[in-house]
Amino acid sequence: MAMGTSTERGGAKGKKVNNLTAANDPEKVIKIAGSITVDELAQALGLSVTTLIGELFKNGIVATINQRLDFETAEIMIDELGIANVRLERKNTATKTSDQRRELSEKAVARPPVVAVMGHVDHGKTSLLDNLLKKKTVESEAGGITQHISAYQLEHDDRKITFLDTPGHEAFAAIRQHGAMLTDIVVIVVAADDGVKPQTVEAIKFAQGANAKIIVAINKIDREGADVARTMADLSQHGLQPEEWGGDVIMIPVSAKTGEGLGKLLDAILLVADVEELKADVEIPAEGLVIESHMEVGKGSVVNLLVTGGELKVGEFVTAGNTYGKIRTMLDFQGRPKGKATPSTPVTVTGFKELPNFGDRFLEQKDEKTARKVALLNAQSEANAAASANVTSTDLLRMMSSADNAKVFNVIIKGDVLGSVTSVVDSLKLIDTHGEVNLNIVATGVGDVTENDVYMAAGDNTVIYGFNVSVPVNISKLAARDNVEIRNYRVIYELLDDAKTEMEKLLGEEIVETEQGEMKVMGVFRSTKTEIIAGGKMTSGKLEPGMLARLKHGKETFGEVEVESVQKERIDAKELIENEVGGLALKTEKKMTLEVGDRLEFFTREYKQRKL
Repeated sequence: MAMGTSTERGGAKGKKVNNLTAANDPEKVIKIAGSITVDELAQALGLSVTTLIGELFKNGIVATINQRLDFETAEIMIDELGIANVRLERKNTATKTSDQRRELSEKAVARPPVVAVMGHVDHGKTSLLDNLLKKKTVESEAGGITQHISAYQLEHDDRKITFLDTPGHEAFAAIRQHGAMLTDIVVIVVAADDGVKPQTVEAIKFAQGANAKIIVAINKIDREGADVARTMADLSQHGLQPEEWGGDVIMIPVSAKTGEGLGKLLDAILLVADVEELKADVEIPAEGLVIESHMEVGKGSVVNLLVTGGELKVGEFVTAGNTYGKIRTMLDFQGRPKGKATPSTPVTVTGFKELPNFGDRFLEQKDEKTARKVALLNAQSEANAAASANVTSTDLLRMMSSADNAKVFNVIIKGDVLGSVTSVVDSLKLIDTHGEVNLNIVATGVGDVTENDVYMAAGDNTVIYGFNVSVPVNISKLAARDNVEIRNYRVIYELLDDAKTEMEKLLGEEIVETEQGEMKVMGVFRSTKTEIIAGGKMTSGKLEPGMLARLKHGKETFGEVEVESVQKERIDAKELIENEVGGLALKTEKKMTLEVGDRLEFFTREYKQRKL
């Protein structure tokens, strides 16, 4: 697309930085496939790298020569530099979905299916699992919503099925997406009396993106107003065609409350698993994924893993991301000790030196020396990736707004598990502040609020948000002494509402003027430096004492006054309405000449807290 000037686009500085041309071409076309390095863009523009890096620096981005800029950022920088004869084009590239699953050997054996249960909040995902597993879990979740990924395993027809219960609330989109990436089959739960909702559509997209097979459980068929056919029609509008209608998606009517249809649902899961021929190698080093991780007193790091290959045994060394450890203990989902875990089995282990990240792959290593070396290499790789991370247009525009004295909201996030911290952070970043408030996450961590958290927050107007953690009495006293706000929540949307309110406070107040009515002046009886006594006819709206008025002569406004009192038939009145004639006293701050035929436009002015 053709580029405009930064003045036209409302750039950070509102003017061109330079008047530059790229080479001597009448128009130069630069094709970008997704992103381009600073060095490549500088060469394409015929500029020195230092010039481009310097311009990025002026806009708040400290870039290196190998740092990558996305398409929109490259456009912004060309605009900021004032280069007029360059046009960017997106290079069309075929995209491939990479499948990270290991290629199986001839010795691979059948494994249980891994099934994620997804859907809209309150559509009965957890209740359905409770009935299947005959255990009650929903009461332990604050606000009646699932807030972590929970892994379970049950047997049906002498075969095992692994279930992942994923959060339904919109704030846990990050967790839910990871849940989809872990799975073979996604059971999307849709309430028959409520139909397809935004999070249902989200779950469909995640499942399709993860190349997982989809089965729909149409729940709550026992309720009044349940309409299975209508629900199936809704789903067909989002690309899920029922088998009954010639499609390829199995849809099972069920009731999590009565248990109706649950046996058919399990049969369907095993049928899809057979068609997919799910297998895994066991004669390889153990590997899998981190489902969740948190700290426990006396145990250290407690990590939930899903084994995807090999056999994980107590005593083995493993790496996950930039940390490693020796498996000290291993428990199944019911808390019973296990000596080993085979593919598709969820387990809880202890022994990691530090908390691995949610979604990290874990790998068995032959000894501690190797594990330590692999973890160190992973850490270095992460650091290098961070140093050469893409600079997006969002980053750039945010930094530009920072340069324009945007307000800053400082927070420290502490959560019970790493997945919660990730979701809280991701959800806070999604709060749209229109570039007027910058969210600064000072620190994050898993576990209770500590002295160090309070010390970091002190003196910098930093709010500490706790999510499902404890605040010891001595920490509360320390925070009170240092004027540090600690706000602890068990339901994420309450935390987000609080953060949004705090950001709105930083926006300050706005002036809201509301038009009320208009009068045509028919007489002016007295005019001094502080007061005008006049009369006229209301041509629209109404007039009340206390309102403000603009004095209008034709189209020109020549003053603003306050209405002190109103009279109708020489008697004080509370208001004048359209077509009524009356008098009024106007309070002024200087001598103003009001004439017959002038107009008074009445309005109110309020100062309201701005909203996001």
